[in-house]
Amino acid sequence: MTAMDSILITPLAERPSLISRVYEITDTWPVFTPHDPVAGALLSRVAEDFPHYCVVATDGDRVVARGLSVPFNAGLEGREEMPDRGWDQVLVWAFRDRRHGRPTTTASALEITIDTEYLGRGLAHRMLAALRDAVGGEGHDGLPAPVRPTAKHLEPRVAMAEYIRRRRDDGLPADPWLRVHVKAGGTIEKVAPASMTVSASLAQWRRWTGLTFESDGLVDVPGALVPVHCATAHDHAVYVEPNVWVRHRWPVTAGCRAARSSGRRDR
Repeated sequence: MTAMDSILITPLAERPSLISRVYEITDTWPVFTPHDPVAGALLSRVAEDFPHYCVVATDGDRVVARGLSVPFNAGLEGREEMPDRGWDQVLVWAFRDRRHGRPTTTASALEITIDTEYLGRGLAHRMLAALRDAVGGEGHDGLPAPVRPTAKHLEPRVAMAEYIRRRRDDGLPADPWLRVHVKAGGTIEKVAPASMTVSASLAQWRRWTGLTFESDGLVDVPGALVPVHCATAHDHAVYVEPNVWVRHRWPVTAGCRAARSSGRRDR
């Protein structure tokens, strides 16, 4: 048995005992991202409130990866499947719709996170496929994803629109995570220019990053996809992260049509 053979990936709804453990993973997310207010308020509730839209990977008793998505109603006035406010917006819509008992029309991926010890083993491909299967099983024929390109932080001053046009000789995206999505059948649709926002005092930014934040203007912060805007006179700095909307589609089975038309909601 290889290391990959020992990893089991399942919908979280089938393993409810792991709901409280999906955040045990040692990850590579930048230190400032948990301070996005939407993430701080809602992300920890996704696994419990939308387990049918989430997947978990284990290696024995160890949780080694999670994949999260949420359903929402994109047909209401002022909404769309791929909003400019990306990650933050779909998360807010999902919990608002759940509270009001609205039927869902689409689902959006939120993240696939792999434990640092399991990176580079092809697990991301398997997790993406499992997340697509879980969403398809709930009656949806596609999965938009506000993707965070994994190598963009190396070039924070490059506009995201320019970055996503870069291709390798084989025509695939230069960015590794965008490449995973495209190889899995995803289509790059557009940039979500304000997908996540973190605003805080300069003292907080200094504490998170170890940087001085002593001059007005753009500050390159390790892990950030674009520079942070610093305003010393106002004692704050703001990070507005762009993501990339990638759309996955698949044929709708008879079972999926029935689930959707019945107005099935999340448990």
